[in-house]
Amino acid sequence: MAEEPRVVTVLLADDHEIVRAGLRELLAKKSWIKVVAEAENGVVTLRLAREHRPDVVIMDISMPDMNGIEATRNIITDEPGTKVIALSMHSDKRFVANMLGAGASGYLLKNCASEDELTRAIETVMKGQVYVTQTLVGTLAEELAKYSRGEKPDRDLLTPKEKEVLQLLAEGKSTRQIAEILLVSSKTVEKHREHVMGKLNFRSVADLTKFAIREGYTSLGE
Repeated sequence: MAEEPRVVTVLLADDHEIVRAGLRELLAKKSWIKVVAEAENGVVTLRLAREHRPDVVIMDISMPDMNGIEATRNIITDEPGTKVIALSMHSDKRFVANMLGAGASGYLLKNCASEDELTRAIETVMKGQVYVTQTLVGTLAEELAKYSRGEKPDRDLLTPKEKEVLQLLAEGKSTRQIAEILLVSSKTVEKHREHVMGKLNFRSVADLTKFAIREGYTSLGE
């Protein structure tokens, strides 16, 4: 008698409720997949991942409060048994490389991901393998070649805390608000801000915001 497949638990993370609803409907067709929680931003995603310890997190990149890249990095550190699959509108090589660099096991594009591809990606990452949408394979190879030449992307110059401050500043949060969110002093926030501006050679918050949108730190550009 054949064994029934183990149920794979999934956490959906996307700041658009309609996207989560669509994903939930697609996955409900598979008896071996169970959606256990949904999150609308990176902070909630991290909390729910710790609470439910899902097998897979389907993660958007551009979310408020904490983007999908930083949320992925934290989840992989806290729950190494959880697999993360990025489901994003961004096809730029920087997003693909940064998500995989943060520990994601898969990367799909929203505009071309089908029910079959989504379930295939889940099956692949559950086997310990990496799944990337076929159209992005060449893009990823180009970015990996850059890493092999020792070229370091600008975002890798920043510490995890500096990246959090960068996103919150780009989203218009005040120093006091950021201090409350990150549970640090206003002086510490100012110091992080100075470091970010210095490392990236920015002269204004406008420069910082443009960079944050381009690199997927914030959903303001969507």
